[in-house]
Amino acid sequence: DIINHPELPLAVFIARRPGTESYLIDLRDGRLLQTIVSQPDRHFYGHAVIHRDGEWLYATENDTRDPGRGLLGVYRFIDERLVHSAEIPTHGIGPHQISWMPDGETLVVANGGIRTEAESRVEMNLDAMQPSLVIMQRDGTLLSKETLSQQMNSVRHMGIASDGTIVAGQQFMGDSHELAELLAIKRPGQPFQAFPVAEEQLRAMAHYTASVAVHSELRLVALTAPRGNRFFIWDLDSGALKLDAPLPDCAGVGAVADGFVVTSGQGRCRFYDCRKAQLLAQPLDLPAGLWDNHLHLAQVG
Repeated sequence: DIINHPELPLAVFIARRPGTESYLIDLRDGRLLQTIVSQPDRHFYGHAVIHRDGEWLYATENDTRDPGRGLLGVYRFIDERLVHSAEIPTHGIGPHQISWMPDGETLVVANGGIRTEAESRVEMNLDAMQPSLVIMQRDGTLLSKETLSQQMNSVRHMGIASDGTIVAGQQFMGDSHELAELLAIKRPGQPFQAFPVAEEQLRAMAHYTASVAVHSELRLVALTAPRGNRFFIWDLDSGALKLDAPLPDCAGVGAVADGFVVTSGQGRCRFYDCRKAQLLAQPLDLPAGLWDNHLHLAQVG
């Protein structure tokens, strides 16, 4: 994952599991400012957020002495460098994405629920997974912890609407022939539950989702499913399917003014204009390269 600083032309590239090095980059010239090394017996889980005051970064991490025990590494920006300050529990196992609620103070953590051996990435507890969606204060105080009905549905990535609606994408670790509900939603004041996705789209996802994005103004939610080579858009309120499009190895997705930008591991990048009655893809002329699972859009200047 890549996180841009809210005030300075800086970005942090967070190592995916079981990486132990992350990188602070100057966005003006691409210069490496710092290599951030995880604490002993810790590794990164690929995601982090920066507080709106620009002073604190929170990164999901694993305690390798107790594989899967979820932690947030807390780092402080001092003179354009990150210094480890503390760590707090995520109240779950195998944390993946972390996001801010609209108040900018409350954190949401997608705990994947899988105990993973650090070096081999072997899953150690598939028969006893404990995935959860956790809402917590940034001092570690637990506000809520909810689970889904399918125990082997690993909660991975999220999109947050401006009204506090949380949409989460999952990866199913169970039998390959079992139908799994891979998109879930938590509306304000309501339980965490499956989003209404038709069986055709669920099967097309091939048990795996990569990224979720919410467009708060247009009230839309987008999801990528790279193993199924499909990109989806639904109405956030009614659950109506707006788009089911083939896109090979699509993974990263981000909301922009008029719709969504989607990237592909094959180097393709598409813009979907969602203000028009018919949602059509427009290719974007960006530098060639291999896109990974997530996309962050930022202005530098």
